[in-house]
Amino acid sequence: MSTTETTEGMVERICLGAKAASPVLARSGIESRNGALRAMADGLRRGADRLKAENEADVAAARARALSGAMIDRLRLDDRSIAAMADGIEQVAALPDPLGGIERMERRPNGLLVGRMRIPLGVIAIIYESRPNVTADAAALCVKSGNAVILRGGSEAIRSNTAIASILREALASAGLPENAVSLVPTTDRAAIDVLLTKEEHIDLVIPRGGEGLIRSVAEKSRIPVIKHYKGVCHVYVDEGADIPMAVRVCVNAKAQRPGVCNAMETLLVHEAIAPAFLPEAAAALAAAGVSLRGCPETRRFVPDAAPALESDWGAEYLDLILSVRVVPSMEAAMEHIRKYGSLHTEAILTRDHGRAMRFLREVDSSLVLVNASTRFNDGYQLGLGAEIGISTSKIHAFGPMGLAELTTAKFVAFGDGQVRLR
Repeated sequence: MSTTETTEGMVERICLGAKAASPVLARSGIESRNGALRAMADGLRRGADRLKAENEADVAAARARALSGAMIDRLRLDDRSIAAMADGIEQVAALPDPLGGIERMERRPNGLLVGRMRIPLGVIAIIYESRPNVTADAAALCVKSGNAVILRGGSEAIRSNTAIASILREALASAGLPENAVSLVPTTDRAAIDVLLTKEEHIDLVIPRGGEGLIRSVAEKSRIPVIKHYKGVCHVYVDEGADIPMAVRVCVNAKAQRPGVCNAMETLLVHEAIAPAFLPEAAAALAAAGVSLRGCPETRRFVPDAAPALESDWGAEYLDLILSVRVVPSMEAAMEHIRKYGSLHTEAILTRDHGRAMRFLREVDSSLVLVNASTRFNDGYQLGLGAEIGISTSKIHAFGPMGLAELTTAKFVAFGDGQVRLR
């Protein structure tokens, strides 16, 4: 951005560049795109010293702003994290080509053969916070899927993100693809986001990644379709007759394995028939993992040390070692609680009853519903996508983790041998 260029002019220039690069990238073959990805990975490895120097400046600025230790930890780049970024790009390169495949071919009565072909979405804007590795991850997924991408990271990582994007753009050019297929908005001015969200003639989709405040702000201001999830209020329901040792193990993992992520359990629902046997054992195991409980009156009968749960606890995303617990009279009551307080993210039932498990799968409306497994599996890599760009709870056009397939759409194609429409 030159000293004379306005924020609006800069954003317009970036959008025009991405729009022009989009069809070139979409037409490129899989070998060209994979070659560019491998060049990106090599560039990150070769540029590690440059990346660490820029990142250290970001970390120093974060300390001066008194950002939290957790925020600084997410911000930091070292040899290991840079190697992981490069490895991640190579893993994307190894995935099958998501473009060009023709699906659901059907012969019409008139002999016309109709199907759908996978194509890129076009230009995707990704607005995110904190983690510089998102710059590399998002760029790799978009290039592989034939989409141009405009990246706008958080102000705390501006130097790191700029350095990563510069390396990625150099790699694209060296591979014979337009460098504007990956662009970074190089300013901390928040007005740039507002301008970006008005560019519906250039951008096809916006994906915000970060806290609920950022996502709501983007969704409210955008003129462009937004893929989003506001928060992860994830539930585990322990059914009557569940295997108690298994249920305890799953619940501890769902809550305590990594509590600060969107697929961690936030509310535990327990059938009243199993509560006397299950809750004391579960409470002891959760306490040993550092989890504090907030329970309904019935929960506190079996776990006296639990704090009283407030109405606000049932919709809370703690992102911490805190868990709300409610005893329910039936599976129907558990599902009604999920419908009222859930966020369409992740729910699990722990049960031995196949029929009840299948009913829970049918009737609970979230992006991933599990039987006898931890909520922590709502992740693109864990679900076999290879990589993900985020998790959608908005249902249109994707629901759940978004991998390469979710960064494409399908156009109709038809093969004929001279058919004409008669009426």
